[in-house]
This record gives sequence, structure tokens and C-alpha cells, in this order.
Amino acid sequence: MEFQIALLKGDGIGPEIVDSAVAVLEAVGRKFGHTFHFTPYLAGGCAIDATGVPLPDETVAGCKASDSVLLGAVGGPKWDTLPGNLRPERALLGVRSALGLYTNIRPAKLYPALKSECPLRGDIVDRGVDLVMIRELTGGIYFGERGRRTGKMGEEAYDTECYSVGEVERIARVAFETARKRSKKVTSIDKANVLESSRLWREVVHRVAAEYPDVACSDMLVDNAAMQLVKNPAQFDVVVTSNMFGDILSDESSQITGSIGLLPSASLGESKCGMYEPIHGSAPDIAGQNKANPIATVLSAAMMLRYSFDLEAEARCIEDAIDRVLADGLRTADIVGNTGVKPLSCTEMTDAILARIQ
Repeated sequence: MEFQIALLKGDGIGPEIVDSAVAVLEAVGRKFGHTFHFTPYLAGGCAIDATGVPLPDETVAGCKASDSVLLGAVGGPKWDTLPGNLRPERALLGVRSALGLYTNIRPAKLYPALKSECPLRGDIVDRGVDLVMIRELTGGIYFGERGRRTGKMGEEAYDTECYSVGEVERIARVAFETARKRSKKVTSIDKANVLESSRLWREVVHRVAAEYPDVACSDMLVDNAAMQLVKNPAQFDVVVTSNMFGDILSDESSQITGSIGLLPSASLGESKCGMYEPIHGSAPDIAGQNKANPIATVLSAAMMLRYSFDLEAEARCIEDAIDRVLADGLRTADIVGNTGVKPLSCTEMTDAILARIQ
């Protein structure tokens, strides 16, 4: 089979970790008889420097014409003083909107070999951490009306949280369908005691839940969810929540696994074309130093194989290789902890993964 993949390497460590994922995909292609064609496009700060905008029209067209999109990371202090509509992060929102990617899937799994890197108590860690965060991606406060105005105490800034029945229904169905393939349990996170948008969210989730009598559904307020994630993460299986709450809680869940450098994500819509990226940022402090952990991006490529290309065996091949790398005690600097082992560089970790694939 042949696939066209748009590469948005972005800024900071983005080019390094995307190159690692490309090398892994090429190895999988050789092993299983597939051909992946990669086309790079500008997005983020590098696009601003080259074209004056974070997401050029050529990039949008290229993503739409591809079978899927692989993203590194965008942003950095160089562009922090730009107005909001010209910030590198606007590229992410633009691609999600252009491709209709309303679902973000972020698994958070604590590998047995990395239990010592989990910041939680040992008795909590022993219960296990293996959850999937389903985050709504194209609605809510990030896409609502915003602006500035003059108020009684001077200039005011406002952002609007708004959700429709249809937006909540479709993300809820993704959560329940995902739960059917796992432990059949969904936790819906909202702030229904304060926000009207959350009250609508809860009503709609309950209506959708009635269509899935085999899946247990419960509600949890977001502030309690933030506490429960560190108190007893084993209680969660599939978590579904709004754009902003999901943005925050998914980063919290990532730290429970030992490093944000381990976790992938998939952004999906109605079509098979999705955008796949690590959940971490561009890490400009280590950019160009060959220190980045490529695992999250490589796992994002595995998610691409599974969700966009229906290549389950190929995805498992990558995931199994990473399981073996970690079980063998190989570590990058972010997960070396107190093991005393010498941390691998980005390219060395990539080579280790490739060796186990081949």
C-alpha cells in the first residue's frame, strides 16, 4: 500500500523528532511492504519567519491533499510577543479547523519499566495507569468569540465558551465507542455546578450514554478530576471532556507516566485523514542538541498507522519495539532518573527502536 503523509516539522525539537518518526515509518514500510511518501510543509514559527503567517495556504492545501499529517511541535520565545492571531500555535488550530479534526485522543500509560519515574506513591503506582483522554478539539473557549473592550475598571479581555448539542454528541460517541474496546467505562468531565455550557454538556452526554447500555458512565467536576488523577488514576479508563479542560488534564495525566516525552496523540474527524503529534512542546532549550526523546512522536506515527491507515499489525510492531527498548533499560535524558545509566541521544534512541523493528 502507498500513503501520502504531510510533514509539519515546526520549531525547536520538531524537526529532530519528526525525522525519527519518518525513519521508523520507513523501516515499518520495508518490513510490511508499504510505501510512505513524505512532503514537508511550513507551520508555526518557521512559517512566520518565511511567509509572515503561521499557517500558509500552501500548507493547508498540502494537508488536505494528504492521507494524514505528522506534526512535530510549534512555538518558542522568539515569537512570544506577536499578537494572538499571528502566534505559532494558531497553526495548530488552523489545521484542526481546516481538516475538521474535532476529536483528540491522548492515551496515558505507565510502562512497568518506568514505575520509578512516576511521581506518585508506590501503592498508587502499583494499581496501574492506563487511560485514554478524549478531548473535544474544535469548539469551546478556544474557538469562541473573543476580544477586548472598555469596562468599569479599564480595558477588559473576554473569551467565550460555547458548545452545541451536535458538538457534544459526536465527541461523546467517540468516547463510548472507544470504551467498548477497552474496559467499558466513561468518565465525563465538566463544571456543571457553575457553567451553563457544562450543564448542556452533561445533558447531552447522558442522552448518548443511553445508547450504550453496556458502558458505565459517570460525571466528575473538573476540579475534582484534577485531584483524582493524582489520588487514584487507576479509576479512570476513558475520559471525555471539553477543549480547555482536556488540554489541562491531559498534560497532568502525562506527568503521571513519568515524562511528557512519552505520550502521543491523534486528532481525528469524519474522514480518515488525521493529524498526529506528541503532546509536548517545542523545547527550544534543547533544540538542535540531539537530546530530545523521540518516543512520543514515534508512538504518534503508530497511532497514524492504526487510525488513519487501518494497519494494526504495523502499529503494534512499533509499540512492541518501544516496550522492549524501555524494558531493556535504554533511556533518554528525560526518563533516565536515578538509574545511573548513560542517557541516549535522540538518534541513538531512534536507532534502538529501529533495531527492534528490524
